[in-house]
Amino acid sequence: MAKPDPEVTPGGPDPILGTDTAPADALDNHWVGRWLPLSWRPYARLSRLDRPIGTWLLLLPGWWSIALARPQGANLDIVLILLFGIGAITMRGAGCTFNDIVDRDFDARVERTRNRPLPSGQVKLWQAWAWLAAQALLGFVILISMNGLAIGLGVASLLLVAIYPFMKRVTWWPQFFLGLAFNWGAVLGYAAVAGRLDLAPLVLYATGIIWTLGYDTIYALQDKEDDALIGVKSTARLFGQQSRQWIAGFFALTWLGIGLCGAIAGMGIGFWLCLAALAGHMAWQVLTLQPDDPADCLIKFRANRDAGLIVFLGFLIG
Repeated sequence: MAKPDPEVTPGGPDPILGTDTAPADALDNHWVGRWLPLSWRPYARLSRLDRPIGTWLLLLPGWWSIALARPQGANLDIVLILLFGIGAITMRGAGCTFNDIVDRDFDARVERTRNRPLPSGQVKLWQAWAWLAAQALLGFVILISMNGLAIGLGVASLLLVAIYPFMKRVTWWPQFFLGLAFNWGAVLGYAAVAGRLDLAPLVLYATGIIWTLGYDTIYALQDKEDDALIGVKSTARLFGQQSRQWIAGFFALTWLGIGLCGAIAGMGIGFWLCLAALAGHMAWQVLTLQPDDPADCLIKFRANRDAGLIVFLGFLIG
């Protein structure tokens, strides 16, 4: 069972600057605050390097599909695993930087986000754009080391990344559009290994989107009051008091989708044992979730890294 991270002190002062410069949902004792020079920290925070959970959630569908596409008896492609890891850090950072550029006025009006680098004035707008370009360039260098289908899919994902920040203004389902972007690795990883797309990665992609609807609804529960005040839409606001039931439904469908992928791929007993463990983990999240407690919502949201690692293990040993 997940426990509160002892390093989390929401809204606390930066441990080195001694001023309230760290975003309220950052890890104040993270290496970003301890080791990076003062002038570098705002850029690291634009990329959410002090909040690695988002990188994990972007990375894991790609790792799932790399394991799923591995030919029977073949070794896991460690180089590709590492490239996806670096790419996830880079592209998640680019996506978050773009999101902060678009949302800088909203962020200034929300308690949890008001100390992010742009609304707090730690970074100028042109500097954020330059940082975005640098990260995107590094991501492109990684992408072009892959095969042609993977390159095409990677370029196509940029549209999903670009539209997501605007969705909370026009739809109650921005979490769905986050899922479209965050789970693209489920098709990209498979294409990078196999050079083609089959039914299994398409099912995996759809399953990842449903998973995102569950965990990001949990995340959005933290901001539901502030979002209501400033007019930002989310599934947490849409579902209201029924959020737990909807999250349970999303997680149940996720579990079924992962199981379907395993069945399509002909997975062995190890996979099915991991699938049973996943059921227990997701049940714990739903049953112990406290929707009106932001700290508990953050714990449950972060716990989905472990859920994703259980799935990865299942595909590895299955």
